[in-house]
Amino acid sequence: MRISELARRSGVSEHTLRYYEQRGLLRAPRDRSGYRDFPEATLRELTFIRMGREIGFPLKEIGELLPAYRAGSLTAEQMIERFRARIDMIDAELTRLRALRAKLVAHVGWFRRQATARQRKTPR
Repeated sequence: MRISELARRSGVSEHTLRYYEQRGLLRAPRDRSGYRDFPEATLRELTFIRMGREIGFPLKEIGELLPAYRAGSLTAEQMIERFRARIDMIDAELTRLRALRAKLVAHVGWFRRQATARQRKTPR
């Protein structure tokens, strides 16, 4: 199928499809006229890519998984391992963000105390 049909059927823009092709995520042989001729299986691959992107996997990592996915050799255990690693990364980021939030709240308190102290010192 041509890129326009693939874009329409998948909901992925032609620009993004070309980008994925440049990155080696998608493969499309060319027909005699030079048009890309994406196989039907590309729709399934795009679903895999989109799902990976939705949960924050970088394209590089998705690209590492695609050959096994295409070959049907990507196991549930391999994906569970990747998901757990991603969960660990998210947990670490949440911990970092909670600590940052606590610092911000403390700074707000400090500035409020400073403002209150200035108001008390200012004659009315």
